Amino acid sequence: MKKWEYFTAPLLIHNTKQILDTFGEDGWELVQVVPGPNPENLVAYFKREKQS
Repeated sequence: MKKWEYFTAPLLIHNTKQILDTFGEDGWELVQVVPGPNPENLVAYFKREKQS
């Protein structure tokens, strides 16, 4: 059975592509984006398979 690890990160609207590309290069898969504490911020939820 696969095991997963999870990570949340702030996602600034003006720099979205660069942030997502960086996490993708590290093996993180974007699961969901939700509104952050103010209108200029979002919160991104990521997952990746846990390495043994």
